[in-house]
Amino acid sequence: MRVPLYQVDAFTDRLFGGNPAAVCPLEAWLPDATMQAIAAENNLAETAFFVRDGKDCLLRWFTPAVEVDLCGHATLAAAHIIFRFLEPGRTEVRFRTLKAGTLTVTRAGDRLVMDFPSRPAIPVPPPPGLVEALGGTPREILRARDHLIVYDSAAEVAALAPDLAALARVDCWAAIVTAPGTDVDFVSRFFAPAQGVAEDPATGSSHCTLVPYWAKRLGKNELEARQLSRRIGSLRGTLDGDRVRLAGGAVLYLEGQITI
Repeated sequence: MRVPLYQVDAFTDRLFGGNPAAVCPLEAWLPDATMQAIAAENNLAETAFFVRDGKDCLLRWFTPAVEVDLCGHATLAAAHIIFRFLEPGRTEVRFRTLKAGTLTVTRAGDRLVMDFPSRPAIPVPPPPGLVEALGGTPREILRARDHLIVYDSAAEVAALAPDLAALARVDCWAAIVTAPGTDVDFVSRFFAPAQGVAEDPATGSSHCTLVPYWAKRLGKNELEARQLSRRIGSLRGTLDGDRVRLAGGAVLYLEGQITI
């Protein structure tokens, strides 16, 4: 059989920027092992698979190593494929997911806006080895699903060179490092080596934790964010009660087929 395959750069308005995600529209779910193998073969941070179900779509995400409960950039990429190729007249799509509930994506000019659950973090003691693996001198450590490690400056976050092998051994699903921005409200980076993602270029799910943190700290609910990977990710985050709206662009890189 042949499976459609798209690759999209998400959270960017330029090719080779943001975060690349693979997207596979399906007629019906493939076996989990097959979807995991496709994600490993794609070797991107995430591959999104979706099945249309009436007006909605069922959506799942896989890293090269595991299935994940929430992924922002691959959701943005999947919506981009629906709006551009599959249903060009459509302006909103609802994705039903296994663990993150229903996620809505709407067109807003040249950006797409995702409605995601807020995941506020609470202060916690650092798990053994976390700070040593990341480096630098953080001022706060908090946790939602991921650990949130707060530094004093964007320059310090940009200069971090984590020991990824050591970080993979820490009791930490993923590490979000963040600091105040200079020309944006805040900056961040995201590391999840234990999940098969060394450094993610532009991460939507991390902003479900970053946006409520910075909204409270800065006293504002609309925030401009930059992820300081080599590819650079640009997002606008809005806190709305227990929801976070994340806006970003998407650019098609590749269209093809997988032969199974």
